[in-house]
Amino acid sequence: MMRFTGITFDPNFQQNTEKQFMMAQKCIDSEVLRHSDPYIPFRTGTMKKSGISGTVIGSGVVEYTAPYAKPQYYLNRGLGKEGMNRKNGTKGLRGPYFFERMKADHKKEIEKKVMEKFT
Repeated sequence: MMRFTGITFDPNFQQNTEKQFMMAQKCIDSEVLRHSDPYIPFRTGTMKKSGISGTVIGSGVVEYTAPYAKPQYYLNRGLGKEGMNRKNGTKGLRGPYFFERMKADHKKEIEKKVMEKFT
């Protein structure tokens, strides 16, 4: 006869798992900020800096705290420095929906970096 009494986990299992998760989240947050940089509308750099200062690395929330960040995210026409719709022939990446466009371009790269680091 065989008797099953349950599974016993390492006493530090939860602590170690949470630590790994937090390290992975910090990596993701940092990579999102880094890869988003060339997509963010730019005039003086204040909005870009507000993402760095408004984000708590590891929280899972990247927040741009400049007062005009929300209208710029949805309404920017991409006509500024390195803008995606520049008419002078020097097209860049900066413009509206910068996070979504960055994610479309770099999601696999970010996932790969996290997987390599934490598996």
